[in-house]
Amino acid sequence: MPAFAYKAKGVDGAVLEGAIEAEDQRAAVDRLRNQKLVILEIGEKQSSPLDAITKMFKSKGKVTSKDLVLFSRQLSTLVSAGVPIVQGLGILESQAENPAFKEVLGAVRADIESGLSISDALKKHPDAFPDLYCSMIKAGELGGILDTILERLTSYLENSEALKAKVKSAMMYPAIVLSICAAVTVFLMVFVIPTFKAIFESFGAQLPGLTQALIDVSDFMKHFFPIIIAMPFVGFKGFTWGYKNRPGFTKFIDAQVLKAPIFGIILKKVAVAKFTRTLGTLIKSGVPILQALETVSQTAGNVVVSEAILSTRESIREGGHLSDPLKKSGIFPNMVTSMISVGEETGSLDIMLQKIADFYDMEVDAAVKGLTSLIEPLVIVVMGLVIGTIVIAMFMPMFGLGELASNMEGK
Repeated sequence: MPAFAYKAKGVDGAVLEGAIEAEDQRAAVDRLRNQKLVILEIGEKQSSPLDAITKMFKSKGKVTSKDLVLFSRQLSTLVSAGVPIVQGLGILESQAENPAFKEVLGAVRADIESGLSISDALKKHPDAFPDLYCSMIKAGELGGILDTILERLTSYLENSEALKAKVKSAMMYPAIVLSICAAVTVFLMVFVIPTFKAIFESFGAQLPGLTQALIDVSDFMKHFFPIIIAMPFVGFKGFTWGYKNRPGFTKFIDAQVLKAPIFGIILKKVAVAKFTRTLGTLIKSGVPILQALETVSQTAGNVVVSEAILSTRESIREGGHLSDPLKKSGIFPNMVTSMISVGEETGSLDIMLQKIADFYDMEVDAAVKGLTSLIEPLVIVVMGLVIGTIVIAMFMPMFGLGELASNMEGK
């Protein structure tokens, strides 16, 4: 975004000089006028090589989901207390600890002061405010129930964060333990086993098959140690790039993830909980069903689930029901589609969706606890097998050497 240097006169008559970032000069002028400044001079700031280098290394940070949850809760409280939205944004901007979010709030406040609607001002910052957020805010503006919408939005975001935290907590323990196990194994293979190899070679005896195989693997790992260390990082970067830039690869991975033996069941339950809670919140907030389904499909987080939701949208556009395409997708259980069908027939779809979401939140919680209790002994067994195999392979030649020494003494 270009920067514009300006000279302006304040309310007290003092002449101020500075720079402001804006999309163009007109936007910069509007922002300065909103600050009650009389513009004397303004022009695009010429950047020096030092400015370019500083900008290259300057990290603006990222707006996190926790920032958004806290902001929504605080703004909901302020609006419910009757504080004007612009004043409320000013208060939250001054309290924001994240510099990136502070800058976003300042830009949103300036846009609203210049006449933009709240939802349009938020849409200009998609990295901070997702489509779902902007859609609900727009529904609140049109319906005159912004305080109610903010309360529902805050509740939705808090529930989503809680669900995400449950899944992360289930994955954290095995990931840490397996990483430590892998590091210890690499250390033994690269630095410890070569020492034993030198000792075994000094005896000149033939080694057992398991020991020789382990030494061969150790030699390979020692020879290609830099490549082995770099492989996980290169593989992760390659996987990430392919997942983001190759739609076919993305769809294949998302489909396989849902079919995984243990984790797939949990991720399906997470997908159902997220879909029903998001759609129920949007419908209850007055967002049209077609727009709500489009927004939900964009926030699904899985291409297969997203395509199932879009097919549902097309079915409704043609006069069909919500439950039928969901049932055909094979992702949503019969209980879910049956409850949605009942909600459609009784006109209480939003209530039914929230009940399904609450139920599946509990299901995810129970599944995560079960997974944690299952994974702990499995990880310990894996670690025991790996380390035990290395130890046994290293001690097997010792037993052979002991027998050889006894035979030599007998002779």
